[in-house]
Amino acid sequence: MAGRKPYPTDVSDEEWAFVAPYLILFPLDAGPRRHDLREVFNALRYVVRTGCPWRMLPNDLPP
Repeated sequence: MAGRKPYPTDVSDEEWAFVAPYLILFPLDAGPRRHDLREVFNALRYVVRTGCPWRMLPNDLPP
C-alpha cells in the first residue's frame, strides 16, 4: 500500500503470499511493470467487491 490508506478489500499479507506466485508468471520478453502488481490486484478486488467501473476507481489506486 504505497503511501495510501488501506481499503477493506486490500489483500492481506497471507493472501498475497498465496496468490503472488501465480500472478508473477509472465514471458521473459515482457517489459517492466509500470505499477506494483499487488496494487493492481487490490484495485481488481475493489472493483469486484464494489461493482465500481474501472474508470471510477479512487485516484490512489493504479490507473
